[in-house]
Amino acid sequence: MPALTLSPAWSAFTAFARFAPPRPLQTFLRTTGYKLRPPRPLPHPPQVTRAQAAVLAAGQAAPHQLATLLCEKRGGPFPTIVLGGFVPDATEQVFLLRGFLLRHGSVYYFNYPRAGFSLDLFCAQLDDLVTELNAIHGQRPVIFGVSFGAGLALEWLRRSRLARRPDGSAGFILVSPVACAADVVAPGAAKPSTLLGRALKPFLDAGAHMDPRAIEKSRVIFTKMFEAGAQNKASLLALMSGDELRALRAGVLGAIQSIESAGACERVAAMSQMTPLSAWDDSPRPLSEAPVLVLYAEKENSVLTENSPTRAALETAMPAFFPRGICRVVDGGTSPVQHASLIFHYFQFLPPIAAFYRDLKLSRTRLAA
Repeated sequence: MPALTLSPAWSAFTAFARFAPPRPLQTFLRTTGYKLRPPRPLPHPPQVTRAQAAVLAAGQAAPHQLATLLCEKRGGPFPTIVLGGFVPDATEQVFLLRGFLLRHGSVYYFNYPRAGFSLDLFCAQLDDLVTELNAIHGQRPVIFGVSFGAGLALEWLRRSRLARRPDGSAGFILVSPVACAADVVAPGAAKPSTLLGRALKPFLDAGAHMDPRAIEKSRVIFTKMFEAGAQNKASLLALMSGDELRALRAGVLGAIQSIESAGACERVAAMSQMTPLSAWDDSPRPLSEAPVLVLYAEKENSVLTENSPTRAALETAMPAFFPRGICRVVDGGTSPVQHASLIFHYFQFLPPIAAFYRDLKLSRTRLAA
């Protein structure tokens, strides 16, 4: 694997001199904040465990399938719950957005277990955390799901709606949602058309009995997907310092290598269990009355199939699912935005996300007036 060869650090002068405004100032302030107060998410001991305890007691899941819940505490009206994709962990998924999110409140990270995964247990853990924030702290969180994590958020909402239980959220941000197997592997396709589909189809075909060689091949694909962006040095120089890049790379590649076979298989199995969104079935709708921002990248074709059911449903029937929902495509001009590229296209994703939080704050102010 080629090593990254960026210089160890950049001075404040270099940060201002190399690039044209306004991005240098934004980058300088963010990287300075990273140095003064680097990320230190700490384990969050849940104060509400009723739902997850019920799943464990019923034998629907085992303790090794519990996600790790981390938190960075801050004051602010809108805590954010981050649900990452297959990889990297949630803590790396919003690596550059972290400082922005913390300005609005605490940030909670769901890092999925390495040795297993349970859709029932995950939904129960999310139930408990939202209940804790609502009942104990008097806060309604923003749920920020990326790729597979956005699919988990949609599945959690579907289950909440079926149970006639309010979701207790301030809103949802769903980036490049992957909410069912057909989003990445077209049903009946002999050969997947997407890079991610080639990584996941062996899991979908084999279930729990995976050839170890196929698992290693999937690790290589995920690594290549990350390294393809990480080799774009010009983009990286405009985004982060050398210390940040090394920390990010170590976290991403560490997560890819440490997921065990059972963990990988059970994550894919969870995705295959998710019910595809459809505007024509009799499932309960809307899924939520809260504000929802759905962001797709301009180049999703390395991950999403051409006929992704989730994308078709959200782009054509958004009001049926989310009456206060908006669906946007994020483009990058000379640098095409890829699936869930919150790291390498931070500046392209930030404006709609910032506008979403700004609208939440304005709505809260109007209600209080």
